[in-house]
Amino acid sequence: MIKLLGVLIVILGFALKLDSILIIIAAMVVTALVGGLGVNGMLETLGTSFVANRGMAIFIITLLVTGTLERNGLKEAAAKLIGKVKSASAASVISAYAVMRLIFAAFNVSFGGVAGFVRPVVMPMSIGAIKSKGLEPNLEHVEAIKGHAAGAENVTWFFGQVLFVGGSGALLVQSTLKNLGIESDLVSLAKVQIPVAIFATITYIVYTLISDRKYMQKYYGDKAAPAEVKEA
Repeated sequence: MIKLLGVLIVILGFALKLDSILIIIAAMVVTALVGGLGVNGMLETLGTSFVANRGMAIFIITLLVTGTLERNGLKEAAAKLIGKVKSASAASVISAYAVMRLIFAAFNVSFGGVAGFVRPVVMPMSIGAIKSKGLEPNLEHVEAIKGHAAGAENVTWFFGQVLFVGGSGALLVQSTLKNLGIESDLVSLAKVQIPVAIFATITYIVYTLISDRKYMQKYYGDKAAPAEVKEA
């Protein structure tokens, strides 16, 4: 039972609302000592886990870099950039990102996902597109934009990653087909997936454009109409 002392430390620490990192480190050290690992064993386990899960370290570094950029005005810069394009809309920004994301997904290039790119870059640009028309973004509209932006990331990455020969998605499909008695090579799978990925992306873009237009009409009405239409 004494080996579970680390669990007790975590429970008490969070119950007392202490520093989360301090709680985890204390629980780790105590668990290693009472469990018989010792300091050397604890450090060896940490090193082995780090090497085995080094992909997670890249994700953490991405978050740190993104956070630093946000603190130094990344969101403001993104919003200011899209503000120069008066004809841009939230849907057009998300649609452009969807196309770009699909292309890069085919080469297995990640931008950091929702946390690393969508939130600090795509979202401010989408909201900036609304503000560039002199409108104040409606809260419900902003929440819908969040969903569409995250959806663009998920849809394009899901279908696009299979286009990369040797990627985890393609290998999963190949192994699944093999278990069903169907032999296939990765290049053939990629060729079959190309029209599927394009169709999925176009479908999502059309859905986003239609949905965003409804929100624009619902919350901004004539204010959202182009200047030439108003003058007419």
